[in-house]
Amino acid sequence: MKPEIVPAAAWPDRVALLLADRLEAKPDLVVCLPTGATPLPVYRRLPATLLDRRVSMARATVVMLDEYLGLPSGHPARCDSQLRSFLLDQLDPRPGGFVGFDVDGPDPAAACVAFDAAVTAVGGLDLVVLGLGRNGHVGMNEPGSAGDAPTRVVRLAPSTRASAIGYGADPPPTHGVTLGMAGILAAREIWLLATGAPKAEILHRALDGPVTPEVPASLLRHHSGLTVITDDIAATGGSPRSD
Repeated sequence: MKPEIVPAAAWPDRVALLLADRLEAKPDLVVCLPTGATPLPVYRRLPATLLDRRVSMARATVVMLDEYLGLPSGHPARCDSQLRSFLLDQLDPRPGGFVGFDVDGPDPAAACVAFDAAVTAVGGLDLVVLGLGRNGHVGMNEPGSAGDAPTRVVRLAPSTRASAIGYGADPPPTHGVTLGMAGILAAREIWLLATGAPKAEILHRALDGPVTPEVPASLLRHHSGLTVITDDIAATGGSPRSD
C-alpha cells in the first residue's frame, strides 16, 4: 500500500491534527496509544493542537497498547509512566477514561483477560495507533506473532529489551503484556507510524514484502482501515524529499 509521506519537520503536526480531526468527529473516541520514541513528538504537539482546534479528550478513552513486566509501579521506563508523563498529564482536561494492564497484580495472564474485558466494555477500539519496531513488531507482538494472536504475556526480543534500557530499565525486562494482533486487527481503524532512517528497511518490508508473521506489521495490510503515516526520511531510506 502507499503511505502518506510527510516532511520530517511537519510530521508531528500532521499526526496531531489527524488525531484532533478524529476527536472532533467522535468526542468519545476509544483510542489505543503507543509509547516509545516515534509518537513522542506527536504527544508534545497534541495539547496545543487540541486547544487550537477547540476539541478535547474529556469524553475519550485512552487504551494502553502494551506494558513491561517486572518493573515497579512508577518506574519511568514503564509504558504507563511514559504515557502519563508525556501526554496524559499534559492534557487539560484529561481523558475521561483509561484502560491499562494490572501488571502489579500476581497474575499477568489474568490481567490480559481483564484488559480485553475492559476494552469490550467501552465499545471496542475505534483507533489503534502503532509505532513500528525495528524487527517489525507492533506493540509487543514480536516476530512470529500470527494474525490471531491474543492479548497475552510475551517474551521480548533482544532488540525490544535493548530499547527498554534506553528508557532507563537496566537490567531490562524479559517479558511484557500486549494487545494481540487479533485485538489490533479488530479495531475500526489502524494508523502505523514510522520515522527516521533506521525504520526505512523494515517499513519497506512491512509494506512491500511478503505478508508474514515474521514481520508482524505486514499483517496490518489485511485491514481495510489501515493508514500509514511516515516521514520522508523513513520513506526514502534516509534522504529527505526535495519537492
